[in-house]
Amino acid sequence: MVITSLQNEKVKKWMKLHKRKGRRQAGMFLAEGFHLVEEAYKSGWEIVEVIVQEEMDCPDWCSHLPVVTVSRKVLQQITQTETPQGIAATVYMKEPERIAGNTLLLMDAIQDPGNTGTMIRTADAAGFDGVILGEGTADLYNDKVIRATQGSLFHLPIVQADLNEKIPALQQEGFTVWAAALRNAIPYEKLSVSPQVALIVGNEGAGIRDDIIELADQSVSIPVRGKAESLNVSIAAGILMYYISR
Repeated sequence: MVITSLQNEKVKKWMKLHKRKGRRQAGMFLAEGFHLVEEAYKSGWEIVEVIVQEEMDCPDWCSHLPVVTVSRKVLQQITQTETPQGIAATVYMKEPERIAGNTLLLMDAIQDPGNTGTMIRTADAAGFDGVILGEGTADLYNDKVIRATQGSLFHLPIVQADLNEKIPALQQEGFTVWAAALRNAIPYEKLSVSPQVALIVGNEGAGIRDDIIELADQSVSIPVRGKAESLNVSIAAGILMYYISR
């Protein structure tokens, strides 16, 4: 059977996953496109349903999963890309109880989903052990965040936490906490990297909140040698993460 009506109950349920409230209530989110759906599957995340456009072949790896076939019109309605690839999936959320490791990225009120997702992807590429999303940061399961991670959200432990509580707890565990901020900052090349480092990056316009900077062990800056006023936060995070993990 092919679902063709936008009034179908399944379609209505999927549409609710476009909003954070709907995702939280259902405990699941939408992943769109062959790469993201396959990454969720290969990484052991529980897929509820695979949604395939009619006349599209389902990949071999999803043959034992529940598959729902829909019309092109329905798929375009439930996906949020201009040119959907013909496949999506509903996936159960999974939040690790804790993060183990020596290198962590902390985000303080990163509002842009593209920046949030890009930094998760870069943390994965740089070999960081986990990411902590502070208050005001874009929702991990926002479709733009998911796409920008290119599947890295399925590889890395990512938790949401109050940074005012989390930073002192990390320091008690032996972490040195760096804040990417200008006040009383030392250029990153002049700092030695301790065995356990947590890097905080802040809001695109306002930077890291003052109370969070106060908790950090050290503010760290990136020298700007040209005439640019500043660096995009995801670029700055990438430079610092690769320095930390070198």
